[in-house]
Parts: sequence; C-alpha cells; structure tokens
Amino acid sequence: MIESLIRHHNIISIVGNIITVHVSQSKGNQDTTTCFGDLAKVEDINGSYSLAQVIKIKGNEVSLQIFSGAQGISTHASVSFLGHSMRVTYSNNILGRIFNATGEPMDGGSTLEPDAKVSIESASVNPMKRVLASKMIRTNVPMIDLFNCLVESQKIPIFSVSGESYNQFLARIGIQADADIVVFAGLGLIFDDFHFFRSQFEEAGVFARTVMFCNLASDPIVERLLVPDMALTVAERFAVEEGKRVLVLMTDMTAYADAMKEVGISMEHVPSNRGYMGDLYSQLAKRYEKACDYNGAGSVTILSVTTMPGGDVTHPVPDNTGYITEGQFYLHDGVLDPFGSLSRLKQHVIGKVTRDDHSQIMNTMIRFYSGANEAEQKQAMAFELSAYDEKLLQFGQLFRERFMDINVSLALEDALDLCWKTLAECFDESELLMKQTLIDKYFPTTNSVENV
Repeated sequence: MIESLIRHHNIISIVGNIITVHVSQSKGNQDTTTCFGDLAKVEDINGSYSLAQVIKIKGNEVSLQIFSGAQGISTHASVSFLGHSMRVTYSNNILGRIFNATGEPMDGGSTLEPDAKVSIESASVNPMKRVLASKMIRTNVPMIDLFNCLVESQKIPIFSVSGESYNQFLARIGIQADADIVVFAGLGLIFDDFHFFRSQFEEAGVFARTVMFCNLASDPIVERLLVPDMALTVAERFAVEEGKRVLVLMTDMTAYADAMKEVGISMEHVPSNRGYMGDLYSQLAKRYEKACDYNGAGSVTILSVTTMPGGDVTHPVPDNTGYITEGQFYLHDGVLDPFGSLSRLKQHVIGKVTRDDHSQIMNTMIRFYSGANEAEQKQAMAFELSAYDEKLLQFGQLFRERFMDINVSLALEDALDLCWKTLAECFDESELLMKQTLIDKYFPTTNSVENV
C-alpha cells in the first residue's frame, strides 16, 4: 500500500514504550489516513526496526505502542504505517504449531508465509447466530463433570492463588477434554511452565489438534495484550468456517490485566480501583464474550485461569471476571472446592444429556459433604458425636479422596457409579432421602459393594 511507503520523521516524544509522532496528511490523498489499532513500522537510523500499534489519535498526533519496547530508539527514527491491524495466520497448517505474541512461529518450524492471514480486530459474531448452550464437554474430572458441568459455549475461569498447580490442572483438562481443537493462550509464562504445556500436549498425543500462542515472562509486556485476541480469532474461525468444537485455554488473565494497567499508566490514564483502568470490565468482557455456540456451525468454549493476589476474591480482576463469566471453579489446596465452585449452565445438560440419576446424586453428595464438614467442626470442639456423625465423617474422608483431588480422573458414568458405592458404604437406604425409583435402580446391594 502507498501508506507503507510514506515515512514520518517528526517524533514529538518517547515516554516508556509509547512514542508520539506528528503525521502530515498528503494533499488529495486519503489513503494515508491511519486508524486506531493499525500497525506501524518504526525504523531507527541504524537500520533496526520494531512493530508498533496505534493506540491514540489526536488531530495530527498519533501515539504508538512499541511491542518490543522503545529502548534504544531515538527521536530521529522514522514511522511508516502499514494500513492494517495485527493479523494472525489461519489455516489447518497452524495445528501443532507454537506462535509468539506477534504471530511468528517460535517452534523452529516454517514461517507459513503463504498461508492466509486474518485480522484480530474483526467484529464478533452476530448474536442472532448464537444458540442456547445444550452440549456438555467431558473432562473426566469428577468435580467438573459430576458437580459443575463444563458446557459448550461457556466462559468460566479457574480462581486460584499463586503456588497452586492450576497450570498442571489446565493442561490435563486440555488433554482429556472432549473437544475437536484446543487453542492455548499463555500470558506471561515462565519458561518452565511454557515447556511443561508443550511437553504435556506432545506426550499425550494431542499436539496435532492444538495451537499455542505464548507470551513469556521475558517477552515485552505489551505483546501480552495481543495473545488472547489471536487465540480467540483463530478459535472463532475454526468454529464458524469448519464447524469445530473449540476449547480455548488461557492462563493467567490476571497477568493480562496487569499488562493493561501498565500500558494505561504509560498513557497517563486516570486509574480506577487499585491502579487498574476504568475499562477493565469491558476489556475482559470483550474477550470472554467470544464464547459462543454457533447456529449450524461449531462452538467456542473458554476456560481461563484467574489468580487472586493474596487469595482476595474482591481483587478487581476476579471481581470483574465473576460478573462476566458463567460461574467459576475454585481451586485451593490441591482440590476443587464444591462450595466455591459454580457452573450456571449445568442445568442445560444434567439429566438431559447425562444419566437420569445425575441431578439427585449431585445434590445428595453435596448435602452429605456439607454435613460432614459440620461433623468435623463438632469433633474439633470435642462435642459428643452421634452414630450418624460418625457416618458423615467417614463419608467426608472418602469424598475428598475419591472426588475432590484434582488428580482424580474418572469418566462421568464411572464417577456416578462410585458415588452410589460411596453412599452404600456409609449410609442406609432410608438415610439417602432420594427418589425410591433411583435407589432401586442404582443403589448397590451389600454383596455388590463387597465385590467392587
């Protein structure tokens, strides 16, 4: 394009990673008008260059955010606008590949230069094309499949704290999930975590259906803002154009929000709560709302990690996330907490695409586990325990071992059968308070429990 041939040399200021350049419009030529979000090439006098993105336009002054950082760039550098926003490669050739935050391969493979490129700033799907969530994504994690089902087109975060094994848990879901394609977005990953995800996907034999977009902790923080858009753009294309059931995994969205905060401070925006910008909610919602079940096509499901600094659920990032998403998985001490976790879409699949005893078993197990917690409190305070309390204590121990540990892997039907077995080991039929038809159909006899 003619725009990329025009160089602008009048750099007004360089503040942090943001440079401001005065742009003179060519007479009679409207093609030189740049737009918000467009890319630009900043070339220094020594011949080196960096990519930048338009983040502010005020009259003839254009502010650019340099991805690789403005260190070493002088005011004598030139700026040429490329006339388009950031693009990402989209084709079947990207499956099994790893890309950095600017869309370039970082796995040593081919550059995929001839493959089609799509803009990451494309409009979202028409809401009229969305259909009600009605299909389940099986993960073989009992605390998800059994108690808080992951539903196609759902957007749901894993709330956790630093030090928990949430990345290991996220990788296992990516490997075990019943999805056609997994798109992984790594935000500010240390190299060990990056290598872990890559090796886990490769060793499990699912790398051929996986695409990875990664920003490492050592990479420029500005590039972190591009990773979710790249991952979601590719996921949306696979769902709409090829009818694929796509699962998007993102970690960690708090690191993404921190990058937005740093950029906002550089631009001298007025901060809101705890230094985060006032548009934190809308920026997060823009990404999460890409989750969709498309009429006549595939679906995009988003599962992300959101760390809570200091375990504070009222922190702006998890707090805003909770208003956007359809529930959350609460991970702490190596277990998924059944009381802190919630899936607001599970009623669309429980008992409809799952077994007829699913709903009753789910409610009964949680009811008894709540009673087990109360019995443990009575025991801790040295109260006298009844025979029923002793049963609850036994049930609570079995429930944690068999279901709550995130390392447990069970198919849904096996988990339901194990629930009945656990109930039979701890309680009598009369204590279950369940439909008699279900008890007659599924409750194990004494002999069958002993034989399991």
